[in-house]
Amino acid sequence: MGRLGLTEILVIVGIVILLFGGKKIPELMKGLGSGIKEFKNAAKDDQPAVKKEEEEVK
Repeated sequence: MGRLGLTEILVIVGIVILLFGGKKIPELMKGLGSGIKEFKNAAKDDQPAVKKEEEEVK
């Protein structure tokens, strides 16, 4: 009785999400999407600088 199995942990996580996260989930996903988009844009902007550095090394 002392150990929690995978099923018990999933049930507990599900209950916590239902009680506390219902209103916060869309906000979290929106923030996550914005962060990913910003990361991709930064990676795109950085690629020309990387290519320049590679050409200078050659």
